[in-house]
Amino acid sequence: MFESIELHPKLHKAIEAIKWQTPTDVQKHSIEPALAGKDLLISAETGSGKTGAYLIPSLHAIMSEGKPATGIRMLIMVPTRELALQVKKDCEALCQFSGIKSVIIRGGQEFQYQASLLRRNPEIVIATPGRLTEHLEKQTTSLSDVEFIVLDECDRMLDMGFRDEVLDIVGHCTGKHQSLLLSATLKHKGVAQVAQSILNEPEFIKIKTDSLQENIHQQIIFSDGVKHKEKLVSWLLDHEDFEKAIVFTKTRAQAVELTNVLRYNKLKVSSLHGEVEQDIRNKIMAKFREGVVNVIVATDLAARGLDVDGVDLVINFDMAQSGDEHVHRVGRTGRAGQSGLAISLITTHDYNLMSSIERYLKIKFERRVIDPLKSVYTGPKNLKANGKAAGSKKKKAAKSSKPPAKKRHKKDIGKRREPAKVANTPETGGFAPIKRKPKPTPTED
Repeated sequence: MFESIELHPKLHKAIEAIKWQTPTDVQKHSIEPALAGKDLLISAETGSGKTGAYLIPSLHAIMSEGKPATGIRMLIMVPTRELALQVKKDCEALCQFSGIKSVIIRGGQEFQYQASLLRRNPEIVIATPGRLTEHLEKQTTSLSDVEFIVLDECDRMLDMGFRDEVLDIVGHCTGKHQSLLLSATLKHKGVAQVAQSILNEPEFIKIKTDSLQENIHQQIIFSDGVKHKEKLVSWLLDHEDFEKAIVFTKTRAQAVELTNVLRYNKLKVSSLHGEVEQDIRNKIMAKFREGVVNVIVATDLAARGLDVDGVDLVINFDMAQSGDEHVHRVGRTGRAGQSGLAISLITTHDYNLMSSIERYLKIKFERRVIDPLKSVYTGPKNLKANGKAAGSKKKKAAKSSKPPAKKRHKKDIGKRREPAKVANTPETGGFAPIKRKPKPTPTED
């Protein structure tokens, strides 16, 4: 229980108001060492309560020691705008009785407006690395007073190419500070390097993925192609019992196309991808939370940071490209102990990727068949020892009756070939006779 943890009274009051009763596993293991001032390296999946794991101890310290004359006291870096919005929502809920202010600094918003927010001296800044770098370059903010640095979903930031920006931003935090790095996976080759650069004798906390997947029922359905997948998605959304659903596609074009198909079938659906303007994204997410729209078709942009209550169905129109990305997708459902269903549609091109994800996550997807839309493809006929489809051996080309061309020796390459010799006779005079076209044979009219 949170009551057993010594926290600032205003923070306890906020936790009670938002009805957080029992700490999650990551919060149980992280809050105490963070309160003790230790740097932390935390491996935990989305939906594990990691936002509270770093906000609660940091906010306790900020509330316990007021410093009105200082600048930004806490910097939280996140990879996406959606995650920034979610972190701010939790931050405002926990600060509702304290007067502590937080702002978001991210792309897609007017630069000068953000500069005005920073001039108001907020205690907490939640930022994406690209836009914060712009403010530092134009000297519209300073990080010299930062006491707490959080890198949330560090692996995702590295995947997006923000390594140099992240390290440069941390370099601007010149005061004494505590650092917390959170990542869904520590297998990412760059996470260890960043951790070594910014953390000082960190305590390592790893929350096992298995416990987070127990309440998510995962299935696969074989499919014959894109059009068949579209029919399967429509059928599932018509027949499954769900409150909210997210359908993941690999490309923006496919997200738009599938959204149009589902709208034609009278479903309440919107699409979410990288080309959607931020204001429109906010409106879409508001409608999704309110239930005006109950299906979102999204690219992997929304796989992280999209935290909406009531999502109990995830459909992978296209299979995720890695086991970690698959976990982030299906982690949109089955949150806070609720049950969820995740269904992946598999064509012949998806099978090996699906098999790799099964092996990586050490799980076995349930095979499911939709009788009205049963596919011709039912999986590979032959499998390798690793579970992947065994490819057919290439047939040897049939031998040609034509004799092979005579190969030229390397020493002859580049030399001019000698012309064919012609017998020197009175008829030829040493020259080949001129070839004439044969006269056409006269035909009867």
